[in-house]
Amino acid sequence: MSGTNPRAVRIAGLIKRVVAQSLERELHDPRLAGVTITDVRVTNDMQIARIFWTQLGDDGKEKGQRRRAAQALNQAKGRLRSHVGHKAGLRLTPVLEFKYDDVPSEATEIEDILTVALKRDAELAKARENAQYAGEADPYRHDEPKTDDDEFDEDSDDVEADDSEDETPEADAHFMA
Repeated sequence: MSGTNPRAVRIAGLIKRVVAQSLERELHDPRLAGVTITDVRVTNDMQIARIFWTQLGDDGKEKGQRRRAAQALNQAKGRLRSHVGHKAGLRLTPVLEFKYDDVPSEATEIEDILTVALKRDAELAKARENAQYAGEADPYRHDEPKTDDDEFDEDSDDVEADDSEDETPEADAHFMA
C-alpha cells in the first residue's frame, strides 16, 4: 500500500485530486451528487489504485443512492483512468478500484455511543451528590495520638546516637593503623 513508497504516496495524492476534480467538473452524472473522495491508496508497484469514497445522502435513501453512485463510478472508471493517465504522465496508469468508505458512518455510531455514555455519567454524578457512606465516614483504623511521654523517649534515642558518633572516629583510626 502507499505509505512505504514515497512515489506511491505522491501518485495517490495526484489521483485523488484528478478524480475529485473530474467528478466535480467533467462527469455530469446526477447519481454522483454528494460523492466525496476520502482517500486513495496505491500499491507499491503502481498497478492498482484503491479509491475510497463516501456520499452524503438523503435520510432513508442512503443505501439506494450509494448503490447507484457505485454503479456510476464503475461505469466512469475508464474515463477517470484516462484523465489520471493524461494528468499524471505515467507510463502505466494504475487500475482504479472504487471502495465505499464506511468510516463516516462508523464515526456517527461512535458519537452516538459517546452521547449515551455522557448521559450515564451525568446520572451517576447526580446520584453521587446525595450519596452517603454505608458505614462510618472513615472506616480505617488510626493509631492513638502521641503523648508528651512518647516525645521524651524519642529524644533519649537521639542522645544515644550522638554518643555513638563520638566513638566512630576512634574506630576509624584503629582500622587505619
